[in-house]
Amino acid sequence: MTSHPSKDGRIRVPNDLDAVTSVGEEDHSDSASIERIWKATRHWYSAGMHPAIQVCVRHRGKVVLNRAIGHGWGNGPEDPADADKVPVTTETPFCVYSAAKAMTTTVMHVLAERGVFSLDDRVCDYLPTYTSHGKDRTTIRHVLTHSAGVPFATGPKPDLKRMNDSEYAREMLGNLRTVYPPGLVHIYHALTWGPLTREIVSAATGKDIRDVLADEILDPLGFRWNNYGVAPQDVPLVAPSHATGKPLPAPIAAAFKLAIGGTTHQIIPYTNTPQFLTSVVPSSSTVSTANELSRFAEMLRRGGELDGVRIMQPETLRAATAQARRLRPDIAMGLMPMRWGTGYMLGSKRFGPFGLNAPAAFGHTGLVDIAIWADPERDLAVGIVSSGKPGGHREAKRYPAVLDAIAAGFPIGAS
Repeated sequence: MTSHPSKDGRIRVPNDLDAVTSVGEEDHSDSASIERIWKATRHWYSAGMHPAIQVCVRHRGKVVLNRAIGHGWGNGPEDPADADKVPVTTETPFCVYSAAKAMTTTVMHVLAERGVFSLDDRVCDYLPTYTSHGKDRTTIRHVLTHSAGVPFATGPKPDLKRMNDSEYAREMLGNLRTVYPPGLVHIYHALTWGPLTREIVSAATGKDIRDVLADEILDPLGFRWNNYGVAPQDVPLVAPSHATGKPLPAPIAAAFKLAIGGTTHQIIPYTNTPQFLTSVVPSSSTVSTANELSRFAEMLRRGGELDGVRIMQPETLRAATAQARRLRPDIAMGLMPMRWGTGYMLGSKRFGPFGLNAPAAFGHTGLVDIAIWADPERDLAVGIVSSGKPGGHREAKRYPAVLDAIAAGFPIGAS
């Protein structure tokens, strides 16, 4: 007899966590710090909000932690108890949502460094229809720093079937109305950032941003994943994401719809479809693993070079990670203030997306409880991926505890 799905939106947490743990190749000497991080990860998983979690930490270039826990398939809150369960591994790819912005930001800085455009060029120099409602004053830098004045998608609801159609995207972008003058306020552009960066790169280079990312960064470094979407034949390899926990109350749900297009219960089913998983959305359709996110972050930690291949100059990265603005504490950022570089999120001494006392860290988070970051002061490069997308729940602080354990495990200036 088939049982009913979970009523509280939780997964079924196995009694034996070791039985659903995958350990990749690791090289570490401080096993106590590693085990404290993994203990925090197991505690986070035990909350029952994430079918699968991957954590990969590189320290001074060595992979010191590369583990996964849970199931890639068959243990979502909507799955029956007798569903076929496939354990997650460190090689299982997932959609990493807004962690994509770390890759896109890097592409934008690489192109600026090579003179394809200047960050202070106007967007309308490349997208001639991007001029109405004061948008003609918008620069590429405004877009990267989420201060372009179009944090919300105004006008007709976009046709998702045409999401990869550049002509259609440019028409829709041209129709956007600014909420405030470009450069005045800094509010997270969850829905418009991706189409803007994609079309700017396409217009400036004559190439799809997916090809630019592959040609300039991923292929020279030998990445398997880490691009926007996947080839159609790879879709079955991508483990699904799951909305977990109870649906949000109506007023909060309405705020989420305005900020990011909907609640997790509304968004996640679509992001599991082949249409989305093969799409080019530079803000949110990247597919990767924690290991590959960590490896990308290692290139950033090293100042733009990895395995003898230089992707960008150290001075370019220093400028990109200098504080440009503070993000207003809007709902898309969990109502928390955020230090912001030119496209990269920045850590801080107190609240931060990359653990406590991490002012030199930079990278990006993803929906929900996903992160990629480099922390040069600690010689760290980290990737965290989780497949659950919980709303508000009592165990929400278990995820930040993992970030804090990583930061605490590698003190600044430690020999």
